[in-house]
Amino acid sequence: MDLDLTADAAALTAGLVDIPSVSGEEAPLADAIETALRALPHLAVRRDRNSIVARTGLGRPQRVVLAGHIDTVPVAANLPSRVERGPASAGDRLYGCGTTDMKAGVAVQLRLAAGVPEPVRDVTYVFYDCEEVEAARNGLGRLSRAHPDLIVGDFAVLMEPSGCEIEGGCQGTMRAEVAAAGRRAHSARSWRGRNAIHEAGGILDVLRRYEPRQPDVDGLRYHEGLNAVGITGGVAGNVIPDECVVTVNYRFAPDRDVAAAERHLREVFAGWPVTVVDVAPGARPGLDQGPAASFAAAVGGAPRAKLGWTDVARFAELGIPAVNYGPGISEIAHTPDEYVEIPKIFTCEERMRGWLTQA
Repeated sequence: MDLDLTADAAALTAGLVDIPSVSGEEAPLADAIETALRALPHLAVRRDRNSIVARTGLGRPQRVVLAGHIDTVPVAANLPSRVERGPASAGDRLYGCGTTDMKAGVAVQLRLAAGVPEPVRDVTYVFYDCEEVEAARNGLGRLSRAHPDLIVGDFAVLMEPSGCEIEGGCQGTMRAEVAAAGRRAHSARSWRGRNAIHEAGGILDVLRRYEPRQPDVDGLRYHEGLNAVGITGGVAGNVIPDECVVTVNYRFAPDRDVAAAERHLREVFAGWPVTVVDVAPGARPGLDQGPAASFAAAVGGAPRAKLGWTDVARFAELGIPAVNYGPGISEIAHTPDEYVEIPKIFTCEERMRGWLTQA
């Protein structure tokens, strides 16, 4: 299926949505994007599996990266796309899998790639695969490891849905197992043992009493969270269990690195063994740095903290300050009734076009 980059951003979004691209199955959409971009003589295009990188080479003093993932969660009977009239205050809505997360943002990228051949900053457009699945498959992560030269820049904008408001940085996330120990016994003689599931009540008490921080980081207010997300225990219907494991998820502000976050968890659960099973660092907003500050000034609004983890953290690891900015509503991503407000797509394109064309 061909993509018409001269179509308006809403029509282009619909075209992208109507090419299914569930994680791991992005090839048809990647083919269409690659074909459309290779027709633009001002861009140098590279492909790595189902990720596409297109770059201007104008010799500008600054290079910015505009990145967006092209995959979606599994379709939930929400294809093909459709337009419905929305509230007068918000305008019409485009419904369909991936509309808000994040094919509307990808459409803006493609419109800028085609329509701004001589930006005041050199631009690298990154369209990557497998964002919605485990981190090991993430296309941006793969590019950063195998071809870091392709995504180097002074500043990056991740086109994540943010309602056309800048969301600075992102929180880190850590998943850990906190184990309560007991002593196994026959349930008919329970007093001979110690019930590990009962012992886990102390872990839950800690979680109930926990008061999360709300630190100010580079002028933005983050809100941490520490919650139980799973619990396992039990041997058989007639056995007092000797172990119960509570899995917790700690969302930590970007003023803490991974080591500090782990120290905090171990302090909170000092009475129990703690095993970290998964972690991803956060990223500071960096909005006081050159290109980021000019971007904030150009698009306007009051930046807010990103209360979640996104791939801006990957850019941070490469030393590239980054923000989240795009059309769409993050709270309805991945739902069967996912939609994007069509006026927001046009607003995003207009603001970013102004930033790329005005010195």
